[in-house]
Amino acid sequence: MNIVVSDEQGRVPVTVFRIKGEIGANDYEQLEAQAREAFELGMRNLLLDLSEVTYISSAGLRALHSIFNMLRADSPGESDAAMSKGLRDGSFKSPHLKLLNPQRDALQALTIAGYDMFLEIHHSRQDAIASF
Repeated sequence: MNIVVSDEQGRVPVTVFRIKGEIGANDYEQLEAQAREAFELGMRNLLLDLSEVTYISSAGLRALHSIFNMLRADSPGESDAAMSKGLRDGSFKSPHLKLLNPQRDALQALTIAGYDMFLEIHHSRQDAIASF
């Protein structure tokens, strides 16, 4: 797996990870570590460009969930209670972690795992950045 990092400016700063390859059992720790490092340097909004990700394993899904939890803010709208209610009624989407252009197999893994219920999936980089 290879990750190319760039910074974009929308209404807020957005870090983009363009991931190439698989997010599998051998690679998920690299993704988590790079996200943690960026977070420690001040990143608060992350767009994962999955257009060149061919496969996401259960370990990769756990890495995405770990990143999601790391980015959750201490705001009332992202409390455990608010998130649970929003997931039940379909109104919660992460304001800090979003996905761009997952390929068919990656999208299928995300959908089966229910990640599409709380992560926005965009098909335009410009629209994705503007959504933060």
